[in-house]
Amino acid sequence: MASSSFVTIDYLVFFVYIALIIFMGLWVSRSKKQKRTSQDYFLASKSLTWWAIGASLIAANISAEQMIGMSGSGYVIGLGIASYEWMAAITLILVGKFFLPIFIEKKIYTMPQFLEQRYDGRVRIAMAAFWLLVYVFVNLTSVLYLGALALNTIMGVPLLWGIIGLAAFAAVYSIYGGLKSVAWTDVIQVVVLVGGGLITAWLSLKAVSNGEGAIRGFSLLLEQAPEKFDMILDRNHPAYQELPGIGVILGGMWIANISYWGFNQYIIQRGLAAKNIREAQRGVLFAGYLKLLIPVIVVVPGIAAFVITQGDPSVINPPDQAYPWLLHNFVPAGIKGLAFAALTAAIVSSLASMLNSTSTIFTMDIYTNYIRKDASENQLVFIGRLTSVVALVIAVITARPLLGGLDQAFQYIQEFTGFVTPGVCAIFLMGFFWKKTSANAALWSAILTIPLSFVFKWLTPRLPFLDRMGLVFLLIVLLAVVISGYDNKKKSDPKAVVLYKGLFYTEHRFNLAAIGIGIICAVLYILFW
Repeated sequence: MASSSFVTIDYLVFFVYIALIIFMGLWVSRSKKQKRTSQDYFLASKSLTWWAIGASLIAANISAEQMIGMSGSGYVIGLGIASYEWMAAITLILVGKFFLPIFIEKKIYTMPQFLEQRYDGRVRIAMAAFWLLVYVFVNLTSVLYLGALALNTIMGVPLLWGIIGLAAFAAVYSIYGGLKSVAWTDVIQVVVLVGGGLITAWLSLKAVSNGEGAIRGFSLLLEQAPEKFDMILDRNHPAYQELPGIGVILGGMWIANISYWGFNQYIIQRGLAAKNIREAQRGVLFAGYLKLLIPVIVVVPGIAAFVITQGDPSVINPPDQAYPWLLHNFVPAGIKGLAFAALTAAIVSSLASMLNSTSTIFTMDIYTNYIRKDASENQLVFIGRLTSVVALVIAVITARPLLGGLDQAFQYIQEFTGFVTPGVCAIFLMGFFWKKTSANAALWSAILTIPLSFVFKWLTPRLPFLDRMGLVFLLIVLLAVVISGYDNKKKSDPKAVVLYKGLFYTEHRFNLAAIGIGIICAVLYILFW
């Protein structure tokens, strides 16, 4: 077993990485312009290429929730939790093919802005408020807390100081530079994240085999913990509530994935900042292929930790300690600094992305509409930066009280956001593809999604939350159809999206790459059914 503490070379690697990211973030955001515009700050001057978009999507997505939380779920549940990643790869195809063309054509900054174009200002402000609350009190807090938990386990940094340190690191370059700093530093972050993650996975498998190699280690995982390789869980499985069997690939997980990848500000904002639609579409496909790889980086180490410890709670408890425990015990000096830099890359890049999108929504949807309609470009950039600071301070204060008592934070995050996602999906999907959908229908969908989700949770406590999301989505769609039918009767809504011929055209390389993702996903599910 390798040394259990950081040595000089680890600290050197780690702090060189921090310095590199800060330098890169500040350098790419430099501008010859005397005045920076809101498009420069919030949409990176619409200059992002496909590889920057794809890398930034993954860096924004893979955070402490996955590196720490999903490894913890891998420890408890197994490979089944990888459905969130592999089904996301399929979802990204839909986003590139059907969603991005509409958003980019509308020339929007934010998701709520699209809702006003399609519906009205009431829907815009309602959803802007929803997203701000979720970003600050769920996303930012969870990333800060789980990241600080890793710092505490590996380096002995007190939780509070870990939270403050991560917040400060993300703030140094992202608040000043905006999306351009975030996106271009994400390219480095993803290289470190994937490289360091693969090294950690390889070393954890090598530890399982007592030095006989990673392939032998994976074979031993299959032999010693075959129950951890079931993608489709039966009703008797202890984790059926979290991953309800065939319902995972036929039901509510589609709602979770479509809402997250299709209508989430800090995801779609990368596509909106693309040079053009082709770059945006290639970027999401690149991200789709990276998503296929993520379970190797985050889930397999969790299973390896379970096999090494034989599930002994006296060694790893709570399960979210699994990934930090592996870094702490099995990654040698020097590489440990790189592996921890990869974990930090996941945490900080997500923080930076969430901060930028929080500031974008507040500035463009609330400040410019309800506080100061005639704000100058300089004022918009200033308010964006100020919003990021305030959001970060609130998240630092509330992170530990909100998440301190949870065993598997990843599952908490999925269930909590699942109260909002059915309404989000209904509003956007019906707004895209059903011309009669009215503003009143969208508003009631936004208002009812959380109360209906709580009612279903109260009336059917044993119903898995993914199934509940699917049922709430269907009910909201039904209500929206009724309300829209009353509002618009036989005519289309005046603000309906015009779906003209050629809007969803994609080049051949996109189509071939999309087919490749589909084939790989099918093979993976057949192998681990």
